[in-house]
Amino acid sequence: MKHLWQGLIGGVLLPLGVWWPGAAQAAQTILFNFGPLEFTIAVASLEAYAATGRIAPDFRDVASRLNAEQLADLRFLLTQRADLDPVTVSQFLYSPQGEVMLRQLGELIQTRQRVSGFYALRSALILAAADQQTGLTALNVLDKFPVDGLRINSALAFEMVNLVSRQIEATERAIAIVEAAANGINEEEIDLPYDLRIPGPLTHQKRTIRWRDEARQRNLVVDLYLPEENLRGDAPVLVISHGLGSNRQTFAYLAEHLVSYGFAVVVPEHPGSNAAQLMALATGLAREITPPQELVDRPLDIQFILDQLEGEYGDRLNLQRVGIVGQSFGAYTALALAGAEINGSGLDQVCPNALFALNLSLVLQCGALRISAVPPLRDERIQAVIAINPLMSQIFAPAQLGELEIPVMIVTASADTVTPALEEQIIPFTTLKMSDRYLVLLQRGTHFSTLGATDDDADLPPAVLGPDPQIAQAYTRSLSLAFFGAYIANQPDYQNYLGPRYLNQISQTAMPITVVRQLDASQLRRR
Repeated sequence: MKHLWQGLIGGVLLPLGVWWPGAAQAAQTILFNFGPLEFTIAVASLEAYAATGRIAPDFRDVASRLNAEQLADLRFLLTQRADLDPVTVSQFLYSPQGEVMLRQLGELIQTRQRVSGFYALRSALILAAADQQTGLTALNVLDKFPVDGLRINSALAFEMVNLVSRQIEATERAIAIVEAAANGINEEEIDLPYDLRIPGPLTHQKRTIRWRDEARQRNLVVDLYLPEENLRGDAPVLVISHGLGSNRQTFAYLAEHLVSYGFAVVVPEHPGSNAAQLMALATGLAREITPPQELVDRPLDIQFILDQLEGEYGDRLNLQRVGIVGQSFGAYTALALAGAEINGSGLDQVCPNALFALNLSLVLQCGALRISAVPPLRDERIQAVIAINPLMSQIFAPAQLGELEIPVMIVTASADTVTPALEEQIIPFTTLKMSDRYLVLLQRGTHFSTLGATDDDADLPPAVLGPDPQIAQAYTRSLSLAFFGAYIANQPDYQNYLGPRYLNQISQTAMPITVVRQLDASQLRRR
């Protein structure tokens, strides 16, 4: 996952920054309009501003429309470097997902003649990434732009800025509503003597198993964590489904914690959407970030693995009541197994006009339109779900989510720019109707906050990682143990650890945590 979004930050989001008011791109000059007025800025003027802070005469009118914070952000953006291999950048930009984003970006960043900048941008991005001295920066993309003169589609730029502003305001209002709802919960005075962040007493065995699903020609590798004291018993079973670009190591910290409390934990690797898939894309061995068929294959992976476990470990494991926790693409996987169905008709209406730059997860969701047939994905063995940073706004219809019956916990992060909190989690949560539902908010958390370290990790900026990931990982340990302890291990006392009282005890200032059981959808729609 981290490799993927580092590529998006460097190859797509970096140039997207040019539509922030005052930013620009061109081979020699940049043209854009404020109403009837047309402005021209030399690239050299932006280079001088980035280097010295000096505002040249041709940049003065635009700079006067920006406040000090925006000017500082612009100066930083112009020289921020993304250290990415040019082959990786090229492979992404030639993938179907990359072309979708470039096509929209090309409507915003055009040639002087108002022709889409699709091809020119792709060339400039690849050439800038190949420049070993300067690398992939916004200024270098300007220098590599292959035509003389670049025009910013000002009307679209201001529309996007307004959309972003409204999105931020709506998200902040929704977060305030969630926090107010949590503060209004009255809990009984109950003793909570245990700190669920601390590992349990049990030791475990870890077994790596390789299976082949001949029907789908798919090789699966699974890490199975078995509690030593329950190797011959009826251990409750949990599945962890990783996100796009991650692997079995990503949530090893969670598997080790849960197995120490007596759960058997199954951690599969999804071969079409793991770290190896992104490496294959980077080296030219794969055509796209992930094939749309992964929307089907991931849930089928879990079904196949549970079938295999029944045959080989049925005497040791309770496979009739299985819990699953997934993050991002893995959260989609978990919800699909719970019974949420792909909403083809809804995607038909939304995807043609979707602004992918404002919600990157729509690229994956809209990929479902390329699937020819979707078999049943519901698995009755799945009896409880934790969905962390799920993508669910369009791929699942509200009515379908409302029909889910098993306990569901949605975990959202307020600073998630990949699966935005309001659209992808908070609003969909209001459609859930089961009695045992939870919405957990990680204030200032990002899409990457809960991910553990792996051998494939790349360095990401602090703004992308958010506050100390150890905080979010500790929350994930506690929430998963309490939730699955209550709903899979059938120990009702664990429910006491799912309320505000316990979460307030473990909440950290750098990333406060909040939980609610219900929200009024009408409040979220108010302006």
